[in-house]
Amino acid sequence: MNKAQSRGFTLIEVMVAVGIFAVAGAAVMKATYEHLRAVSSLEQLTFATWVANNQMTESTLRAKIQWPLKNNDKGEVELAGQRWYWKQEVKKTQDESLFQITIIVSDDVDGKNELTGVTSFIAKLES
Repeated sequence: MNKAQSRGFTLIEVMVAVGIFAVAGAAVMKATYEHLRAVSSLEQLTFATWVANNQMTESTLRAKIQWPLKNNDKGEVELAGQRWYWKQEVKKTQDESLFQITIIVSDDVDGKNELTGVTSFIAKLES
């Protein structure tokens, strides 16, 4: 059998194929990493929003007992095995019986890493 008739891949062809597979593998790994990071961020945002909505409900109920609500009230709650920190901001509106309330949730005690916020309006109930 002479060399011209032999079948197979040359070393260069094999090296090019390995290079292509390496680049494709790196792209798949990067895409997987980005996807996992996005899922983690979305999960954290979802839990933080639940905390904010729960606190907003508590503040709405508290407004029926204590009026006006305290501004810059703070607290912490545990949800999904993580500690969440919330801050309540209350602002007056042009209507004396209506207040704007915002609940801001963070994952650090100082509140520097704000994850989400929920805003609503609460009216004083006439008694």
